[in-house]
Amino acid sequence: MKLDELKSIFSKSINPEIEFDGKYRLASVLVVIYGNTPKIVMTEKPKHMTFHAGEISFPGGKLEDADSDLLHTALRETSEEIGLEIRREQVIAQLEPVVTLNSGFLILPFISVIDEIPPLSANHEVEKILHIPFEPFLKTMAKDPDPTHNLIQEMYTFEYQNQIVWGASARILKQLRSLLQS
Repeated sequence: MKLDELKSIFSKSINPEIEFDGKYRLASVLVVIYGNTPKIVMTEKPKHMTFHAGEISFPGGKLEDADSDLLHTALRETSEEIGLEIRREQVIAQLEPVVTLNSGFLILPFISVIDEIPPLSANHEVEKILHIPFEPFLKTMAKDPDPTHNLIQEMYTFEYQNQIVWGASARILKQLRSLLQS
């Protein structure tokens, strides 16, 4: 699939405000898809992190007081974590919010589909930057077979180079996969 097709499928209106009951802390992430043979950018968190240590996730983080909205949060965090500057007008959509079941975040995911990206540079919050072939990665989806997981939400996993992507990141990937199949 080409980038233009992805843009067409994913494009929809953006409302970076979210209604919530205060039960969760607000956060946002940026799903960046780029290249002639589309790749998706994800990060591996360092093992020493307080939240989500060692996990594969999207660049992003929690809403700060200085952020104008959750889109600003996603753009700021992406710039800080991997050195990628994305402008608001390069964001083409947002997905449904997802929650982290252990750390108590409500995450609003945004999507940017761009032709190319410059070399990226990880900050201290990122162990490794991953450039994952998009369509083959989405085909690795499996329903999480672990019955010990909390059954508040459906659980899925994806696999890349023998690493498992699960939790909120997997639920975001599941939304992307569903949009491609609709």
